[in-house]
Amino acid sequence: MELSIVLVNFKSPHLLLNCIESILLFDISNLEIIVVDNFSQDDTEELLIQKYPQVRFVQMGYNSGFARANNAGIRIAKAEVVLLLNSDTIVIDDAINKSLQSFVSSDFVACGVQLLNEDGTPQISGNYVMKGALNNLLPLPILGNFLKKIAEGINIKKTNLPEASSLEEVDWINGAFLMVKKSAIEKAGLMDEDFFLYAEEAEWCGRLKKYGKLCIYGQYKVLHLQGETANEAFASSGKGYFNLFDRKGLQIMLSNFLRIRKQFGLGWYFFHLLFYISNILIFFFGIILSKIFQSSKSRFNFGQWAGYTKNIISLVAFLPSIVTNKRRLYKVL
Repeated sequence: MELSIVLVNFKSPHLLLNCIESILLFDISNLEIIVVDNFSQDDTEELLIQKYPQVRFVQMGYNSGFARANNAGIRIAKAEVVLLLNSDTIVIDDAINKSLQSFVSSDFVACGVQLLNEDGTPQISGNYVMKGALNNLLPLPILGNFLKKIAEGINIKKTNLPEASSLEEVDWINGAFLMVKKSAIEKAGLMDEDFFLYAEEAEWCGRLKKYGKLCIYGQYKVLHLQGETANEAFASSGKGYFNLFDRKGLQIMLSNFLRIRKQFGLGWYFFHLLFYISNILIFFFGIILSKIFQSSKSRFNFGQWAGYTKNIISLVAFLPSIVTNKRRLYKVL
């Protein structure tokens, strides 16, 4: 077996089937596809048996999230290279096969490709680590914009790779397409199963990078319908990680703080928590000032402030568990 592809599914059978169809359009020798279902309670398994009987199916029996489900697939994968692929992706131009051939003959331990939006515009596919994960402050409403302008003014290096056109070394790779060598997983370990959704690939890549380099093959492209399944599960909207006002926003914050605690330690965890709590007042007065001086052009409203404040209170409730590094599934869905 040359490649094992692990697809995690949660109530998105049609996205999943479209993804598998796009994979099988291209001739990839010695390929196995493993679908891990997070207790969708729908007809996913029947549809797979009917259309793609060769696919291996694993039922988790509960909504285990991204890390645990992928780990279940990795554990039974037969190949020496494993590809974690989101079910809301569409493979184009034989990207999997081409990246695989480049990857297996390289000294990289993990790789990604250039992800594209549905309209063909680039998505951030590779990222760089900042000291203490300081980029975690950028999504903060009002304060984050101020910090971003300061960073741009003093020419601080970008925390991500906006677009890759060729091979680029990175610190961590977007989990929508993450190809890893089994030999590296045996050294670094599996994904941390405390994570439910978001930030798990960043923490995992941090461990993988101790045993080799990571890269993005920018010349190979895959379409990624970003956030479709997560938005449906959380009854949320929008793409990216700047909506901190609803349940999806709480899960994003919780996972990021969990990553900071695990990867950078308690000092940085409390540093970030202080900024997030302080931003409640900054956000409130920022809305007032923007309504006075910008009127209808104001980006934020008091409903968002209330949602953010509620999420911070919920985030603080997790403090004892995170500080003591308690093993649990940090999940708010």
